[in-house]
Amino acid sequence: MILYCIRHGESAYNAEGRIQGQIDIPLSELGRRQGAALATVLAGLPIQAVYCSPLLRARETAAPLAEALRLKIACDDRLKEVHAGVFQGLRWPEVMAKYPGEAQRWKAYEPDFIIPGGESRQQLLERGTAFFHALRAEGHRQVVIVSHGGLLSAALKGLLQIPAALQPFRFYNAAISKFDWNGQLKILAINQTDHLRAAGLDQETRTGDL
Repeated sequence: MILYCIRHGESAYNAEGRIQGQIDIPLSELGRRQGAALATVLAGLPIQAVYCSPLLRARETAAPLAEALRLKIACDDRLKEVHAGVFQGLRWPEVMAKYPGEAQRWKAYEPDFIIPGGESRQQLLERGTAFFHALRAEGHRQVVIVSHGGLLSAALKGLLQIPAALQPFRFYNAAISKFDWNGQLKILAINQTDHLRAAGLDQETRTGDL
C-alpha cells in the first residue's frame, strides 16, 4: 500500500499563530489555494480512497482532491488533531503566561502528560496508530490521508516504534509525505512541497502541531 499523508492547508488560526487542537477552524485563503495545488498534483494518480479528519480545515483541504478523483471523503475521528484542552484558542505566549507549568511539561515532550481538558501525546499516538492499522486491513493500493501535524507525527512514531517522547517529524501545511507499507513501513518522501512551489505558495508554509 502506498500512503500519501497530508497535513491540512493553512488555517485561519495557523495564520494567527493560535493553538487550535480540536477547535473547528476553516482554512485561510492561502490554505484554500494550497488545497487546490494538492488536487492538481495528485488527481492523476490511481488513488482508491481519501481518508480525512472530520475537522473543517482537513475536510476543506481534502475536498478539491476528492472531487477531482471522483471519490467520497471518508472521515474518521481517530484522525483528529490532539485535543489541546485549555491551550486551545491561545497563542503560545498566552499559554506560557496562564499555564506555565503545563506549558513546560508539554514542551518537554512528556508522553503521558495530559493537557488539562485534553489528552496526552501517548493517547494521540495510540489512536493514530490504531487508525493506520485498521486502514491497512482495508487492502487499498494507494490512499490519501488528510489530517494534522500532531496526529501524523504521533501515528508515524507508533508505526515506526519511535518513543512518544521524541519528536523527529514536523509537517508543513499542505506538504505531501509518501510511504510504502508493503511489509515494513518505508519512508519514500517527507514534506514534499514541489506542488506548492509550482503554484507560487512555497514561501508561506508552516510547521508544527496543535
